[in-house]
Amino acid sequence: MSKTKLLNKTTRSFLIYAVLILLASAPAFYFISQWLYVYETDEVLIFHKEDFVKGTHHKFTESDIVAWNKYNRDVEIVPDMGVSTDSIVGKSLYEPTSGEMEPFRILYSPVTINSKKFTYIEKTNLVEMEGMVVSIAMMFLCIIVILLAGIIYISRESAAKIWKPFYDTLRKIQDFEIDKNREPNFAPTDIKEFDSLNKSIEKLIEKNTAIYKSQREFVENAAHELQTPLALFQTKVDTLAQAEGLPDEASDIIGALNNDISRMNRLNKNLLLLSKIDNDTYLEKQPVQINNLIEKHIDFFREQGEPKNLSFKLELDVQLSVTTNPALAEVLVNNLFMNAIRHNVQDGEIIITTTQNTVTFANTGLNNPLNSGKLFNRFSKENPSSQGNGLGLAIIKKIGELNQWNISYDFKNDLHYFIVTFP
Repeated sequence: MSKTKLLNKTTRSFLIYAVLILLASAPAFYFISQWLYVYETDEVLIFHKEDFVKGTHHKFTESDIVAWNKYNRDVEIVPDMGVSTDSIVGKSLYEPTSGEMEPFRILYSPVTINSKKFTYIEKTNLVEMEGMVVSIAMMFLCIIVILLAGIIYISRESAAKIWKPFYDTLRKIQDFEIDKNREPNFAPTDIKEFDSLNKSIEKLIEKNTAIYKSQREFVENAAHELQTPLALFQTKVDTLAQAEGLPDEASDIIGALNNDISRMNRLNKNLLLLSKIDNDTYLEKQPVQINNLIEKHIDFFREQGEPKNLSFKLELDVQLSVTTNPALAEVLVNNLFMNAIRHNVQDGEIIITTTQNTVTFANTGLNNPLNSGKLFNRFSKENPSSQGNGLGLAIIKKIGELNQWNISYDFKNDLHYFIVTFP
């Protein structure tokens, strides 16, 4: 569903309303003006007739009437036509001057001259009226259009100014990253609602930043503190495993303990790594050849894949060079390898491909796509019984965010694709 800006939405509603009013008012104005002109024309016709009756015309002789009709183009006195009251009608008559039919208003009125009944006929051409009404209507339309355009422009500019603090707040929230230790500084505003919004967001950010820092410090401190007891625990278990005369049951228990300690060590190292990435420890960057890293570690990971009899296929025809921290690049490649191995199937395969700006690890595994919404979350595991700690992909995602790389997942042709796209 497409989204519309608040400013555009309010302006669009106002514009639609204005256009509808304009479309309705223009023809209404035209017809009202036309009716008013016709009404006034009829009033003038009646006034002329009354003026004729009040004058000396009632003493006209036959010769006077003939002379009158001869020299008055628009007024004519004719024998009684049986008209009993004033009657005004509209007709189209031929106009010799223009040579075409034109609209007229014609008054028929009974008059008495020298005790004889006659019919008074007066006509008025409405062509000038139509031109005048059209001109007025066009002028009215232009005024309305200019008025509406001005109102829309002023309202849009004023709305943009009023909503500017809101958009400034929105932009700063979008740019805010809680792990960068840069809290947004909102612009002051005299609008009560926006000021209240900014203060509420500042309190929310302050509270969440404090919680985030507290959690990060706890993880970092806990990981550091665990290093020494884990190392001592590992040493004692190794010493115990080398003791002679241990029963088989004790050896199995010691082996299980050794595996658990290894997992705890990996978890501890991963937590420390995430903590160092959060604290911007890996700031030094230099060109790194991704192909060289893959070829450097391929023999080791082939050995890791031997229990599952995995086959590795390298498609490294394109040399891929990126600028990043070498240690993070190595962690990225190693975690992609381990993810492809750990979540593979027996007799599966791993295909590694490089292009000019991507490296792709494709592997066999489950016959259905993974939940991409939670795939890169910390401690998220598709299979709860997996030997992993759920941090491998989270570390890959964090390295991608630090370097502004795009990390994506896809499932096609029964293969799981993990793609790193470099800018």
